[in-house]
Amino acid sequence: MNETEEPVSVKTGPAEISARLDRLPGNARLWGWIARLSLGGFFEVYDLALTAFLSPLLVRAGIFHKDASGLLGLPDQSSFAFLTMFGLFVGALGFSSVADRYSRRSVFLGSMVWYAIATAIMGGQDTSLGVCLWRFVAGIGLGAELVVVDCYLAEITPKALRGRVFSISKFVQMCAVPVAGAVAHFIGPHQWMGMTGWRWMALLPAAGALVVLAIRRGVPESPRWLAASGHVDQADSIVRNLEEYVVKRLGEPLPEPTPRHETLDARMPSSRYRDLFRFPLRRRALMLIVATSASSIVFYGFAHWVPTLLEAQGVTVTKSLLYSALIGLAYPVSPLIASLFSDRLERKWQIAITGVLVVLFGQLFARRQSAHMWILLGVLLTLASEMNSTAVHTYRAELFPTHIRAKAIGFIYSFSRLASALSHFVIGFMLLRTGVQGVFVFLALVMAVSISVIIVWGPRTLGRSLDEIGTPMVPSRG
Repeated sequence: MNETEEPVSVKTGPAEISARLDRLPGNARLWGWIARLSLGGFFEVYDLALTAFLSPLLVRAGIFHKDASGLLGLPDQSSFAFLTMFGLFVGALGFSSVADRYSRRSVFLGSMVWYAIATAIMGGQDTSLGVCLWRFVAGIGLGAELVVVDCYLAEITPKALRGRVFSISKFVQMCAVPVAGAVAHFIGPHQWMGMTGWRWMALLPAAGALVVLAIRRGVPESPRWLAASGHVDQADSIVRNLEEYVVKRLGEPLPEPTPRHETLDARMPSSRYRDLFRFPLRRRALMLIVATSASSIVFYGFAHWVPTLLEAQGVTVTKSLLYSALIGLAYPVSPLIASLFSDRLERKWQIAITGVLVVLFGQLFARRQSAHMWILLGVLLTLASEMNSTAVHTYRAELFPTHIRAKAIGFIYSFSRLASALSHFVIGFMLLRTGVQGVFVFLALVMAVSISVIIVWGPRTLGRSLDEIGTPMVPSRG
């Protein structure tokens, strides 16, 4: 190898590993890792989309009730959505600390197996209680999976590409929504090989998850996590191979890395949940618990209830699934639009601006009575809501140091999922009492809380390294 093919730095340590990753340009190997992570997330998103698409089909099959005769005296959609989110809450809270302590990769792979098995069992149930129970169990696997995906993406990505990486990853994942919509429309209402369509919809992601499990085995462990946990040699090997790959294709040496935090220890410090509520991380944790919980309530309050909200406005089951599938086409488009400005506009302002658009389009959606306007406004609302969600996911993964990142994301994520779970009962109650307009007034007020908290207390992250963002010495101001 000639001198232009040698990586510039051979330093080893958490700060140096992070700095060496941050100086790397985008490259095919890095994007290959991101694609594998994102492909696994495809099936998680498909499964979450089932919350909206399965409910009308389960009502049609006589398993669910859409009126007060369901579980707990509310529509079974409420219990189904609640237990989905409650499972995500348990998975995020229960397994995120495992990812910090043992490894991102092991939790990543194990949660996929858990989810695949539970989803397959759910597809064989014949009662609303059985469907909801196994939906909860599958949600536990999903909760752990989605926390680790955000950690992984943040930790393998150079700082200049972080927003774009999250956006492109969300594009791949969100392609599952129109796929789920198409499956619901063309397969859901029919029987295939003696089995009802909704069961096929439940079994497909379980089979696909096992295929993706094999594909994702090629993704290495997070170098930042390895370095922070004391496995510096392993981290150095992964980063060195990536540097050599990049140098070989560039034909010139990489710039010298410039770590900002030279005093970081080689060993990962111990971390506990109460550490999140000590200076200097306390304000960030509280801010994100409130802001992301509110944002999650609004996102899933629309995404999980689209067919039901349309039916409440007089649309038939078949047409509501078709309209929902058309609206779902906007989900993968939204992150692509966001990728154009995700690394140019400060993250907190991305969240605030898209939040305002969600409120505006939601109010218009609730006051229209034609199919064309429902689809148009549903698409616009989905675009804004998904861009808001992508920015929130990126922001949440940026604000904490590596040794506590999974625990912090899981803890905050669990609160947002618990809030979403409980909100489904509120939405079900309000839909019965106040109609669709009352539901969207509730969602608008909740989004206003998220916007306000982010604007006032959200720190700046654009163009800053994870070390610089995650180890604030003084309270960060926007």
